[in-house]
Amino acid sequence: MSGEDRERWDARHLGLGPGTPQPPDALRGHLDLVPAQGRALDVACGRGAVAVWLAGRGLDVVAVDVSPAGLAAAAELATAERPPGRIRWVEADLDDGFPIEDGTYDVVVCQRFRAPALYPVLASAVAPGGLLAITVLSEVGDAGGRFRAAPGELVRAFADLEIVAHHEDAGEAHLLARRPA
Repeated sequence: MSGEDRERWDARHLGLGPGTPQPPDALRGHLDLVPAQGRALDVACGRGAVAVWLAGRGLDVVAVDVSPAGLAAAAELATAERPPGRIRWVEADLDDGFPIEDGTYDVVVCQRFRAPALYPVLASAVAPGGLLAITVLSEVGDAGGRFRAAPGELVRAFADLEIVAHHEDAGEAHLLARRPA
């Protein structure tokens, strides 16, 4: 992601009001699968709604994003909500590689950031018995484009994991998968 992209995301985050904690889209209908403790990774966390929600469930979270403005808003949300889990905010451009190398996670989330080159890294970050929840823009039900996944892209990319739920419609693809224990 270029400096121009970072500036664009900063401007977008600065124009928004305070967020609210919320589960990732791919986990909706499956919230009972989220552990009450452990470690979580939120990739491209934006304003921190998912990271704070995960910490509110008791997970310790590492949340990564390119936007300093998004991370500042995320930290403000965490301060206001006071979740029981800890959150470590990491500013990093994921187009330059994955900055986190501290083991595996019980929950890995990537919401609306498509980076096929990182798919193997995301899969390897899921601990045995852990969950991957990913939502990306999709060509299914919408126009194509470089930021949109081809039909079936997520299922193919994460074929080594057990697919718990998968849905593609209305321009989005959602995948919830588990690494066998």
